[in-house]
Amino acid sequence: MKGVLLVNLGSPDSPDPKDVKKYLGEFLMDERVIDVPLWARSLIVKGIILNTRPKASAEAYQKIWWEEGSPLIVISERLKEKVQSQVDIPVALAMRYGSMTIKKGIQELVDKGVKQIFLIPLYPQFAMATTETILVLAEEIRKEHFPDIDIKDLPAFYNDEDYINVLSDSIKSGLEGKTYDHLLFSYHGVPERHIRKRDITKSHCKIDGSCCATPSKAHEFCYRHQCLEVTRLVAKTLQLKEGTYSTSFQSRLGFDPWLQPYTDRTIENLGKEGVKNMAIVTPAFVSDCLETLEEIAMEGQEIFHEVGGKEFTTIPCLNDDQPWVDLLAKWIKNWSN
Repeated sequence: MKGVLLVNLGSPDSPDPKDVKKYLGEFLMDERVIDVPLWARSLIVKGIILNTRPKASAEAYQKIWWEEGSPLIVISERLKEKVQSQVDIPVALAMRYGSMTIKKGIQELVDKGVKQIFLIPLYPQFAMATTETILVLAEEIRKEHFPDIDIKDLPAFYNDEDYINVLSDSIKSGLEGKTYDHLLFSYHGVPERHIRKRDITKSHCKIDGSCCATPSKAHEFCYRHQCLEVTRLVAKTLQLKEGTYSTSFQSRLGFDPWLQPYTDRTIENLGKEGVKNMAIVTPAFVSDCLETLEEIAMEGQEIFHEVGGKEFTTIPCLNDDQPWVDLLAKWIKNWSN
């Protein structure tokens, strides 16, 4: 019997500082998130971050928390239920971090008699800190607890024509009736070293402005290329005029070089350059979460207004929109048939 496991990032159990601290500890101690030796990671996370950041992060979560719970969890559950209604095999939901573990998700499917699992990381682009960590952990869990289960994963779908059409239509809908001078595509940032580490050619990725546009096998695992490609394909689909859109990267952590340009500085620069009406979309996420609802919709808007900007339009993620549900169901049916 076949089944599906949708996997998203995760969330604290509540916006209480204690729960946020526990969640951040698990997240930031992941060797694919902060990829330094264990002793250094422990020093950074347990010695510094977990003693300073949980309170501020908890306050941010409190701003966006819904009555039903964490927006990311609630949205992901709605998505799972809608997908389940369209397919005739079991669908389960898990998170990479937090209490909704991947092990629990696999167990739920196994209890229903599932022997083959279609694992869908809910990330359009491949990155060490997102897709890769999900796949590695899922395989470790399978080997240790479910050796008789077969797991196949959905590859990064950043350039899938159907996905680009669904995303483009969502952006078009989000802009309907809105006035904007510039559309910013903001993706979650990663350290530049992550890009170089996953260069399977060991020579292509130079992050110099040209390598991402030059065909290479490295692009299969190059997060930067895949983000830029989403922007390019959507711009082509929506026939956006050159100069009216751009790409940036948000949520940097620490002092090492991260992918640039940075979203907060880009928003500030756009305002200073005279852009009065801007819109922003976050295609690294399929579900609205802290990074979209607080960092972008609240902090980003505040930055824009401080430098003279007027209208700041945030375009929702795909969430549980029906076209996105339909596409996931299509991929599942193609795999299961």
